Amino acid sequence: MSAPLAHPMHLRPIDLVLVAVYLAGITLFGLHFRKSGERSLRSYFLADRNLPWWAISLSIVAAETSTLTIISVPGLAFTGDFGFLQLAMGYLLGRIVICILFLPRYFRGELVTAYQLIGQRFGPRLHRFTAALFLVMRAAAEGVRVFAVAIVVGVAIGTGDVASIAVLSALTLLYTFEGGMAAVIWTDVVQMFLYVGGSLVALATVCHKIPGGWSGLIAGASAAHKLTMLHFSWSVTETYTFQAGVLGGCFLTMASHGTDQLMVQRLLAAKSLRDSRLALLASGVVVFFQFTLFLLIGAGLFLYYRNLGSPLGPGADRIFPAFIVGEMPVGIAGLMVAAILAAAMSNLSAALNSLASTSVVDFYLPRYPDISELVRTRLSRLMTVIWAAVLFALAMFSRSGGHVVEIGLSIASVLWGAMLGVFLLGTLSRRAGERGTMFGMVAGVAVNLLLWVQPHTLSFTLGGHDLNLPKIAWTWWVLIGSLVTCVVGYTASLLFPDPAIRAEAL
Repeated sequence: MSAPLAHPMHLRPIDLVLVAVYLAGITLFGLHFRKSGERSLRSYFLADRNLPWWAISLSIVAAETSTLTIISVPGLAFTGDFGFLQLAMGYLLGRIVICILFLPRYFRGELVTAYQLIGQRFGPRLHRFTAALFLVMRAAAEGVRVFAVAIVVGVAIGTGDVASIAVLSALTLLYTFEGGMAAVIWTDVVQMFLYVGGSLVALATVCHKIPGGWSGLIAGASAAHKLTMLHFSWSVTETYTFQAGVLGGCFLTMASHGTDQLMVQRLLAAKSLRDSRLALLASGVVVFFQFTLFLLIGAGLFLYYRNLGSPLGPGADRIFPAFIVGEMPVGIAGLMVAAILAAAMSNLSAALNSLASTSVVDFYLPRYPDISELVRTRLSRLMTVIWAAVLFALAMFSRSGGHVVEIGLSIASVLWGAMLGVFLLGTLSRRAGERGTMFGMVAGVAVNLLLWVQPHTLSFTLGGHDLNLPKIAWTWWVLIGSLVTCVVGYTASLLFPDPAIRAEAL
Protein backbone atom coordinates (compact mmCIF):
# COMPACT_ATOMS: atom_id res chain seq x y z
CA MET A 1 0.00 0.00 0.00
CA SER A 2 1.23 3.52 -0.73
CA ALA A 3 1.91 6.28 1.76
CA PRO A 4 -1.16 7.38 3.69
CA LEU A 5 -1.54 10.55 1.64
CA ALA A 6 0.01 9.52 -1.65
CA HIS A 7 -3.42 9.36 -3.31
CA PRO A 8 -5.78 11.85 -1.65
CA MET A 9 -9.17 10.43 -0.81
CA HIS A 10 -12.32 12.27 0.12
CA LEU A 11 -15.45 11.41 2.08
CA ARG A 12 -18.12 9.35 0.40
CA PRO A 13 -21.57 10.92 -0.25
CA ILE A 14 -23.26 9.40 2.82
CA ASP A 15 -20.46 10.71 5.04
CA LEU A 16 -20.79 14.18 3.54
CA VAL A 17 -24.51 14.07 4.28
CA LEU A 18 -23.81 13.18 7.92
CA VAL A 19 -21.36 16.07 8.24
CA ALA A 20 -23.91 18.47 6.73
CA VAL A 21 -26.66 17.19 9.05
CA TYR A 22 -24.41 17.65 12.06
CA LEU A 23 -23.45 21.21 11.12
CA ALA A 24 -27.11 22.15 10.63
CA GLY A 25 -28.20 20.34 13.80
CA ILE A 26 -25.64 21.87 16.16
CA THR A 27 -26.34 25.34 14.77
CA LEU A 28 -30.08 24.95 15.37
CA PHE A 29 -29.38 23.55 18.85
CA GLY A 30 -27.26 26.60 19.68
CA LEU A 31 -29.94 28.96 18.38
CA HIS A 32 -32.37 27.34 20.83
CA PHE A 33 -30.72 29.36 23.63
CA ARG A 34 -31.39 32.80 22.18
CA LYS A 35 -33.64 35.02 24.25
CA SER A 36 -36.12 37.59 23.11
CA GLY A 37 -36.24 41.01 24.66
CA GLU A 38 -33.56 42.91 26.56
CA ARG A 39 -30.60 40.91 27.92
CA SER A 40 -27.99 41.98 30.44
CA LEU A 41 -24.24 41.48 30.11
CA ARG A 42 -24.45 38.99 32.98
CA SER A 43 -26.98 36.98 30.99
CA TYR A 44 -25.15 37.21 27.67
CA PHE A 45 -21.60 36.56 28.91
CA LEU A 46 -22.18 34.51 32.10
CA ALA A 47 -25.52 32.77 31.34
CA ASP A 48 -26.98 34.31 34.54
CA ARG A 49 -24.58 32.11 36.56
CA ASN A 50 -27.15 29.36 36.47
CA LEU A 51 -25.23 26.48 34.87
CA PRO A 52 -24.42 23.12 36.56
CA TRP A 53 -20.77 22.53 37.41
CA TRP A 54 -20.51 19.38 35.31
CA ALA A 55 -21.62 21.22 32.16
CA ILE A 56 -19.04 23.93 32.80
CA SER A 57 -16.41 21.24 33.39
CA LEU A 58 -17.13 19.53 30.07
CA SER A 59 -17.20 22.92 28.36
CA ILE A 60 -13.71 23.68 29.76
CA VAL A 61 -12.45 20.41 28.33
CA ALA A 62 -14.08 21.10 24.97
CA ALA A 63 -12.67 24.64 24.87
CA GLU A 64 -9.08 23.56 25.52
CA THR A 65 -9.28 20.53 23.22
CA SER A 66 -9.95 22.03 19.79
CA THR A 67 -9.13 20.53 16.42
CA LEU A 68 -5.43 21.01 17.25
CA THR A 69 -5.60 18.39 19.97
CA ILE A 70 -7.57 15.81 18.03
CA ILE A 71 -5.41 15.84 14.91
CA SER A 72 -2.02 16.77 16.37
CA VAL A 73 -1.72 14.83 19.65
CA PRO A 74 -2.06 11.47 17.81
CA GLY A 75 0.73 12.78 15.57
CA LEU A 76 2.95 13.28 18.61
CA ALA A 77 2.62 9.58 19.51
CA PHE A 78 2.92 8.59 15.86
CA THR A 79 6.39 10.16 15.65
CA GLY A 80 7.35 9.94 19.34
CA ASP A 81 5.90 8.49 22.53
CA PHE A 82 3.57 9.31 25.46
CA GLY A 83 5.85 12.05 26.84
CA PHE A 84 3.09 14.61 26.24
CA LEU A 85 1.26 13.19 29.28
CA GLN A 86 3.94 14.70 31.52
CA LEU A 87 2.45 18.06 30.56
CA ALA A 88 -1.01 16.79 31.56
CA MET A 89 0.38 16.02 35.03
CA GLY A 90 1.35 19.66 35.33
CA TYR A 91 -2.13 20.62 34.13
CA LEU A 92 -3.63 18.84 37.15
CA LEU A 93 -1.24 20.55 39.57
CA GLY A 94 -1.91 23.96 38.02
CA ARG A 95 -5.65 23.55 38.50
CA ILE A 96 -5.17 22.90 42.22
CA VAL A 97 -3.14 26.10 42.54
CA ILE A 98 -5.83 28.09 40.71
CA CYS A 99 -8.53 26.77 43.06
CA ILE A 100 -6.51 27.96 46.06
CA LEU A 101 -4.99 31.17 44.75
CA PHE A 102 -7.22 32.76 42.11
CA LEU A 103 -10.81 31.51 42.27
CA PRO A 104 -11.61 32.95 45.74
CA ARG A 105 -10.58 36.40 44.43
CA TYR A 106 -12.76 36.08 41.35
CA PHE A 107 -15.86 35.31 43.42
CA ARG A 108 -15.51 38.27 45.78
CA GLY A 109 -17.28 40.62 43.41
CA GLU A 110 -19.59 40.75 40.42
CA LEU A 111 -16.90 40.27 37.79
CA VAL A 112 -17.41 39.50 34.11
CA THR A 113 -13.75 39.33 33.03
CA ALA A 114 -10.48 38.33 34.68
CA TYR A 115 -8.92 41.72 34.00
CA GLN A 116 -11.42 43.67 36.08
CA LEU A 117 -9.63 42.11 39.03
CA ILE A 118 -6.33 43.63 37.86
CA GLY A 119 -8.05 47.01 37.62
CA GLN A 120 -9.26 46.73 41.21
CA ARG A 121 -5.79 45.82 42.49
CA PHE A 122 -3.49 48.01 40.39
CA GLY A 123 -5.44 50.59 38.43
CA PRO A 124 -6.89 51.36 34.99
CA ARG A 125 -3.63 51.40 32.98
CA LEU A 126 -2.61 47.87 33.90
CA HIS A 127 -6.24 46.79 33.58
CA ARG A 128 -6.27 47.89 29.93
CA PHE A 129 -2.74 46.57 29.33
CA THR A 130 -3.54 43.03 30.48
CA ALA A 131 -6.86 43.03 28.62
CA ALA A 132 -5.13 44.19 25.43
CA LEU A 133 -2.49 41.50 25.85
CA PHE A 134 -5.23 38.89 26.10
CA LEU A 135 -6.88 40.14 22.91
CA VAL A 136 -3.60 39.93 20.99
CA MET A 137 -2.65 36.54 22.42
CA ARG A 138 -6.05 34.89 22.01
CA ALA A 139 -6.52 36.21 18.49
CA ALA A 140 -3.06 35.04 17.38
CA ALA A 141 -3.39 31.58 18.94
CA GLU A 142 -6.96 31.18 17.71
CA GLY A 143 -5.91 31.95 14.16
CA VAL A 144 -3.75 28.81 14.22
CA ARG A 145 -6.60 26.78 15.70
CA VAL A 146 -9.09 27.96 13.12
CA PHE A 147 -6.67 27.10 10.33
CA ALA A 148 -6.33 23.57 11.75
CA VAL A 149 -9.89 23.04 10.53
CA ALA A 150 -8.63 23.41 6.97
CA ILE A 151 -6.35 20.40 7.43
CA VAL A 152 -9.31 18.17 8.25
CA VAL A 153 -11.70 19.61 5.70
CA GLY A 154 -9.03 19.64 3.00
CA VAL A 155 -8.31 15.94 3.50
CA ALA A 156 -11.96 14.94 3.97
CA ILE A 157 -13.78 17.03 1.40
CA GLY A 158 -11.12 18.61 -0.77
CA THR A 159 -12.39 22.16 -0.48
CA GLY A 160 -10.03 25.09 -0.25
CA ASP A 161 -8.97 26.74 2.99
CA VAL A 162 -11.07 29.87 2.52
CA ALA A 163 -14.34 28.07 1.78
CA SER A 164 -14.06 25.49 4.57
CA ILE A 165 -13.11 27.99 7.27
CA ALA A 166 -15.70 30.52 6.11
CA VAL A 167 -18.61 28.08 6.37
CA LEU A 168 -17.61 26.80 9.79
CA SER A 169 -16.95 30.31 11.12
CA ALA A 170 -20.30 31.58 9.86
CA LEU A 171 -22.30 28.77 11.50
CA THR A 172 -20.42 29.13 14.80
CA LEU A 173 -20.89 32.89 14.75
CA LEU A 174 -24.64 32.47 14.22
CA TYR A 175 -25.39 30.60 17.45
CA THR A 176 -22.74 32.42 19.49
CA PHE A 177 -24.17 35.77 18.35
CA GLU A 178 -27.72 34.78 19.29
CA GLY A 179 -27.30 32.55 22.33
CA GLY A 180 -24.32 34.00 24.19
CA MET A 181 -22.56 31.95 26.87
CA ALA A 182 -25.50 29.60 27.44
CA ALA A 183 -25.32 28.49 23.80
CA VAL A 184 -21.53 28.18 24.02
CA ILE A 185 -21.61 25.96 27.13
CA TRP A 186 -24.38 23.60 26.08
CA THR A 187 -23.15 23.16 22.51
CA ASP A 188 -19.72 22.42 24.03
CA VAL A 189 -21.26 19.59 26.06
CA VAL A 190 -22.88 18.03 22.99
CA GLN A 191 -19.75 18.47 20.90
CA MET A 192 -17.50 16.92 23.52
CA PHE A 193 -19.61 13.77 23.71
CA LEU A 194 -19.49 13.60 19.93
CA TYR A 195 -15.72 13.94 19.50
CA VAL A 196 -14.86 11.67 22.43
CA GLY A 197 -17.30 9.06 21.16
CA GLY A 198 -15.87 9.41 17.67
CA SER A 199 -12.33 9.04 19.01
CA LEU A 200 -13.30 5.84 20.84
CA VAL A 201 -14.71 4.47 17.58
CA ALA A 202 -11.48 5.47 15.83
CA LEU A 203 -9.41 3.62 18.44
CA ALA A 204 -11.61 0.53 18.07
CA THR A 205 -11.18 0.71 14.29
CA VAL A 206 -7.39 0.95 14.61
CA CYS A 207 -7.36 -2.02 17.00
CA HIS A 208 -9.46 -4.03 14.55
CA LYS A 209 -6.90 -3.42 11.80
CA ILE A 210 -3.88 -4.36 13.94
CA PRO A 211 -2.99 -8.06 14.41
CA GLY A 212 -3.95 -9.02 17.95
CA GLY A 213 -6.38 -6.13 18.43
CA TRP A 214 -6.09 -4.21 21.68
CA SER A 215 -3.48 -6.62 23.10
CA GLY A 216 -1.52 -6.30 19.87
CA LEU A 217 -1.62 -2.52 20.10
CA ILE A 218 -0.31 -2.47 23.67
CA ALA A 219 2.36 -5.10 22.98
CA GLY A 220 3.49 -3.50 19.73
CA ALA A 221 3.49 0.04 21.10
CA SER A 222 5.43 -1.10 24.15
CA ALA A 223 8.02 -2.90 22.01
CA ALA A 224 8.40 0.25 19.89
CA HIS A 225 8.79 2.34 23.11
CA LYS A 226 5.69 4.32 22.22
CA LEU A 227 4.20 3.98 25.72
CA THR A 228 7.19 5.59 27.44
CA MET A 229 5.82 8.52 29.41
CA LEU A 230 8.46 9.74 31.86
CA HIS A 231 11.68 11.40 30.70
CA PHE A 232 13.80 12.64 33.58
CA SER A 233 16.12 15.34 32.32
CA TRP A 234 16.95 18.89 33.36
CA SER A 235 17.81 19.85 29.81
CA VAL A 236 15.85 22.99 28.91
CA THR A 237 16.12 22.15 25.22
CA GLU A 238 13.94 19.01 25.47
CA THR A 239 10.23 19.74 25.16
CA TYR A 240 8.71 16.78 27.01
CA THR A 241 10.60 15.96 30.20
CA PHE A 242 9.18 15.26 33.64
CA GLN A 243 10.47 18.56 34.99
CA ALA A 244 9.25 20.59 32.02
CA GLY A 245 5.93 18.77 32.12
CA VAL A 246 5.16 19.17 35.81
CA LEU A 247 6.65 22.65 36.35
CA GLY A 248 6.02 24.03 32.87
CA GLY A 249 2.59 22.43 32.63
CA CYS A 250 1.63 23.78 36.06
CA PHE A 251 2.54 27.35 35.13
CA LEU A 252 0.99 26.94 31.68
CA THR A 253 -2.34 25.93 33.24
CA MET A 254 -2.17 28.64 35.90
CA ALA A 255 -1.90 31.12 33.03
CA SER A 256 -4.37 29.54 30.60
CA HIS A 257 -7.08 28.67 33.13
CA GLY A 258 -6.37 31.26 35.80
CA THR A 259 -5.74 34.44 33.79
CA ASP A 260 -7.09 33.81 30.28
CA GLN A 261 -10.63 35.09 29.79
CA LEU A 262 -11.41 32.14 27.53
CA MET A 263 -11.42 29.86 30.60
CA VAL A 264 -12.03 32.33 33.43
CA GLN A 265 -15.33 33.34 31.85
CA ARG A 266 -16.54 29.75 32.19
CA LEU A 267 -15.43 29.56 35.80
CA LEU A 268 -17.22 32.85 36.55
CA ALA A 269 -20.43 31.37 35.07
CA ALA A 270 -20.62 28.79 37.89
CA LYS A 271 -23.26 29.17 40.59
CA SER A 272 -20.72 29.39 43.42
CA LEU A 273 -17.04 29.14 44.29
CA ARG A 274 -17.53 25.48 45.20
CA ASP A 275 -19.09 24.69 41.82
CA SER A 276 -16.33 26.57 40.03
CA ARG A 277 -13.65 24.52 41.82
CA LEU A 278 -15.48 21.27 41.10
CA ALA A 279 -15.73 22.15 37.42
CA LEU A 280 -12.05 23.01 37.12
CA LEU A 281 -10.68 19.99 39.00
CA ALA A 282 -12.97 17.54 37.20
CA SER A 283 -11.90 18.95 33.85
CA GLY A 284 -8.27 18.16 34.68
CA VAL A 285 -9.04 14.49 35.21
CA VAL A 286 -11.07 14.30 31.99
CA VAL A 287 -8.31 16.03 30.02
CA PHE A 288 -5.68 13.56 31.24
CA PHE A 289 -7.70 10.56 30.07
CA GLN A 290 -8.60 12.34 26.84
CA PHE A 291 -4.93 12.93 26.01
CA THR A 292 -4.27 9.26 26.74
CA LEU A 293 -7.00 8.29 24.28
CA PHE A 294 -5.55 10.48 21.51
CA LEU A 295 -2.01 9.20 22.12
CA LEU A 296 -3.24 5.60 21.96
CA ILE A 297 -4.76 6.37 18.57
CA GLY A 298 -1.41 7.76 17.41
CA ALA A 299 0.48 4.71 18.63
CA GLY A 300 -2.05 2.45 16.91
CA LEU A 301 -1.67 4.36 13.65
CA PHE A 302 2.10 3.94 13.85
CA LEU A 303 1.73 0.16 14.13
CA TYR A 304 -0.92 0.02 11.41
CA TYR A 305 1.13 1.87 8.81
CA ARG A 306 4.35 0.15 9.85
CA ASN A 307 2.73 -3.23 9.30
CA LEU A 308 1.72 -2.08 5.82
CA GLY A 309 5.28 -1.00 5.09
CA SER A 310 4.13 2.56 4.43
CA PRO A 311 6.39 5.56 4.98
CA LEU A 312 5.29 8.26 7.39
CA GLY A 313 3.75 10.48 4.75
CA PRO A 314 4.15 14.24 4.39
CA GLY A 315 3.19 15.24 7.92
CA ALA A 316 2.13 13.67 11.21
CA ASP A 317 -0.73 16.16 11.62
CA ARG A 318 -2.41 14.74 8.50
CA ILE A 319 -2.04 11.05 9.42
CA PHE A 320 -5.19 10.83 11.56
CA PRO A 321 -7.47 12.72 9.12
CA ALA A 322 -6.12 10.55 6.27
CA PHE A 323 -6.90 7.36 8.24
CA ILE A 324 -10.43 8.56 8.99
CA VAL A 325 -11.19 9.27 5.36
CA GLY A 326 -9.40 6.29 3.83
CA GLU A 327 -9.83 3.48 6.33
CA MET A 328 -12.88 3.99 8.54
CA PRO A 329 -16.25 2.45 7.54
CA VAL A 330 -18.88 4.39 5.62
CA GLY A 331 -20.92 6.49 8.03
CA ILE A 332 -18.37 6.26 10.82
CA ALA A 333 -15.93 8.37 8.81
CA GLY A 334 -18.56 11.09 8.44
CA LEU A 335 -19.34 11.05 12.14
CA MET A 336 -15.63 11.27 12.94
CA VAL A 337 -15.10 14.28 10.68
CA ALA A 338 -18.18 15.85 12.28
CA ALA A 339 -16.63 15.15 15.68
CA ILE A 340 -13.44 16.98 14.73
CA LEU A 341 -15.44 19.88 13.36
CA ALA A 342 -17.38 19.87 16.64
CA ALA A 343 -14.18 20.53 18.54
CA ALA A 344 -13.34 23.35 16.16
CA MET A 345 -16.74 25.00 16.57
CA SER A 346 -16.58 24.58 20.34
CA ASN A 347 -13.26 26.37 20.59
CA LEU A 348 -14.18 29.08 18.11
CA SER A 349 -17.43 29.91 19.92
CA ALA A 350 -15.53 30.18 23.21
CA ALA A 351 -12.96 32.50 21.64
CA LEU A 352 -15.58 34.76 20.08
CA ASN A 353 -17.49 35.11 23.34
CA SER A 354 -14.39 35.82 25.45
CA LEU A 355 -12.90 38.28 22.96
CA ALA A 356 -16.22 40.14 22.77
CA SER A 357 -16.64 40.26 26.56
CA THR A 358 -13.14 41.64 27.09
CA SER A 359 -13.57 44.23 24.35
CA VAL A 360 -16.84 45.52 25.81
CA VAL A 361 -16.27 45.18 29.57
CA ASP A 362 -12.61 46.13 29.79
CA PHE A 363 -12.39 48.84 27.13
CA TYR A 364 -15.78 50.33 26.28
CA LEU A 365 -17.71 50.33 29.55
CA PRO A 366 -15.01 52.10 31.63
CA ARG A 367 -15.34 55.03 29.19
CA TYR A 368 -19.13 54.90 28.85
CA PRO A 369 -20.48 53.36 32.07
CA ASP A 370 -23.98 54.84 31.81
CA ILE A 371 -25.18 53.18 28.61
CA SER A 372 -28.27 51.00 28.87
CA GLU A 373 -28.27 47.21 29.03
CA LEU A 374 -29.85 47.09 25.58
CA VAL A 375 -26.97 49.09 24.08
CA ARG A 376 -24.43 46.96 25.96
CA THR A 377 -25.90 43.74 24.58
CA ARG A 378 -26.09 45.10 21.04
CA LEU A 379 -22.48 46.23 21.29
CA SER A 380 -21.49 42.79 22.59
CA ARG A 381 -23.09 41.14 19.57
CA LEU A 382 -21.38 43.60 17.23
CA MET A 383 -18.00 42.80 18.77
CA THR A 384 -18.71 39.08 18.32
CA VAL A 385 -19.14 39.67 14.58
CA ILE A 386 -16.02 41.84 14.36
CA TRP A 387 -13.86 39.25 16.12
CA ALA A 388 -15.21 36.49 13.85
CA ALA A 389 -13.92 38.49 10.87
CA VAL A 390 -10.56 39.07 12.57
CA LEU A 391 -10.05 35.39 13.37
CA PHE A 392 -10.99 34.42 9.84
CA ALA A 393 -8.34 36.79 8.49
CA LEU A 394 -5.69 35.56 10.93
CA ALA A 395 -6.38 31.94 10.01
CA MET A 396 -5.36 32.73 6.45
CA PHE A 397 -1.92 33.81 7.71
CA SER A 398 -1.40 30.83 10.01
CA ARG A 399 -0.22 28.22 7.51
CA SER A 400 3.18 26.86 8.57
CA GLY A 401 4.93 23.57 9.26
CA GLY A 402 5.34 21.57 12.44
CA HIS A 403 2.78 20.14 14.84
CA VAL A 404 -0.02 22.68 14.90
CA VAL A 405 -0.82 21.92 18.55
CA GLU A 406 2.71 22.95 19.49
CA ILE A 407 2.54 26.07 17.32
CA GLY A 408 -0.71 27.14 18.99
CA LEU A 409 0.60 26.54 22.51
CA SER A 410 3.93 28.24 21.83
CA ILE A 411 2.24 31.40 20.49
CA ALA A 412 0.08 31.63 23.62
CA SER A 413 3.05 30.83 25.88
CA VAL A 414 4.85 33.98 24.69
CA LEU A 415 2.31 36.21 26.43
CA TRP A 416 0.89 33.92 29.12
CA GLY A 417 4.07 34.17 31.19
CA ALA A 418 3.82 37.94 31.63
CA MET A 419 0.09 37.70 32.27
CA LEU A 420 0.53 35.11 34.99
CA GLY A 421 3.35 37.17 36.54
CA VAL A 422 1.00 40.14 36.93
CA PHE A 423 -1.66 38.02 38.65
CA LEU A 424 0.95 36.46 40.96
CA LEU A 425 2.33 39.88 41.91
CA GLY A 426 -1.16 41.15 42.63
CA THR A 427 -2.02 38.06 44.65
CA LEU A 428 1.18 37.49 46.64
CA SER A 429 2.66 40.97 47.07
CA ARG A 430 1.32 44.05 48.85
CA ARG A 431 4.21 46.25 47.70
CA ALA A 432 3.88 45.78 43.96
CA GLY A 433 2.56 48.91 42.29
CA GLU A 434 0.99 49.56 38.91
CA ARG A 435 4.03 51.32 37.44
CA GLY A 436 6.56 48.71 38.57
CA THR A 437 4.32 45.82 37.53
CA MET A 438 3.97 47.28 34.04
CA PHE A 439 7.79 47.37 33.81
CA GLY A 440 7.80 43.72 34.83
CA MET A 441 5.14 42.81 32.31
CA VAL A 442 7.05 44.44 29.46
CA ALA A 443 10.21 42.62 30.55
CA GLY A 444 8.38 39.28 30.72
CA VAL A 445 6.93 39.70 27.23
CA ALA A 446 10.32 40.79 25.85
CA VAL A 447 12.10 37.74 27.28
CA ASN A 448 9.45 35.36 25.94
CA LEU A 449 9.59 37.00 22.52
CA LEU A 450 13.36 36.48 22.47
CA LEU A 451 12.85 32.82 23.38
CA TRP A 452 10.29 32.47 20.59
CA VAL A 453 12.34 34.05 17.79
CA GLN A 454 15.68 32.65 18.97
CA PRO A 455 17.38 30.30 16.50
CA HIS A 456 18.41 26.81 17.55
CA THR A 457 21.58 28.15 19.21
CA LEU A 458 22.26 31.80 19.99
CA SER A 459 25.99 32.63 19.91
CA PHE A 460 27.44 35.84 21.33
CA THR A 461 30.61 37.19 22.94
CA LEU A 462 30.71 38.41 26.53
CA GLY A 463 33.91 39.63 28.16
CA GLY A 464 36.03 38.10 25.44
CA HIS A 465 34.38 34.69 25.82
CA ASP A 466 32.22 33.00 23.19
CA LEU A 467 28.94 31.83 24.68
CA ASN A 468 26.29 29.57 23.14
CA LEU A 469 22.73 29.76 24.47
CA PRO A 470 20.65 26.73 23.44
CA LYS A 471 17.09 27.00 22.19
CA ILE A 472 14.83 26.68 25.25
CA ALA A 473 11.77 24.42 24.79
CA TRP A 474 8.38 26.18 24.75
CA THR A 475 7.20 24.21 27.78
CA TRP A 476 9.48 26.41 29.95
CA TRP A 477 8.42 29.76 28.49
CA VAL A 478 5.46 30.53 30.78
CA LEU A 479 7.49 29.73 33.89
CA ILE A 480 10.41 31.89 32.74
CA GLY A 481 8.18 34.76 31.62
CA SER A 482 6.21 34.81 34.88
CA LEU A 483 9.38 34.72 37.02
CA VAL A 484 10.94 37.58 35.02
CA THR A 485 7.71 39.59 35.36
CA CYS A 486 7.57 39.01 39.12
CA VAL A 487 11.26 39.81 39.81
CA VAL A 488 11.42 42.88 37.57
CA GLY A 489 7.96 44.08 38.61
CA TYR A 490 8.66 43.79 42.33
CA THR A 491 12.10 45.40 42.04
CA ALA A 492 10.79 48.25 39.89
CA SER A 493 7.95 48.80 42.38
CA LEU A 494 10.51 49.32 45.14
CA LEU A 495 12.69 51.62 43.03
CA PHE A 496 9.85 53.60 41.43
CA PRO A 497 6.92 53.40 43.86
CA ASP A 498 3.51 54.71 42.82
CA PRO A 499 2.28 57.79 44.67
CA ALA A 500 -0.43 55.68 46.26
CA ILE A 501 0.16 51.94 46.14
CA ARG A 502 -2.96 49.92 46.88
CA ALA A 503 -2.13 48.24 50.14
CA GLU A 504 -4.09 45.04 49.75
CA ALA A 505 -3.22 42.13 47.51
CA LEU A 506 -5.95 40.61 45.37
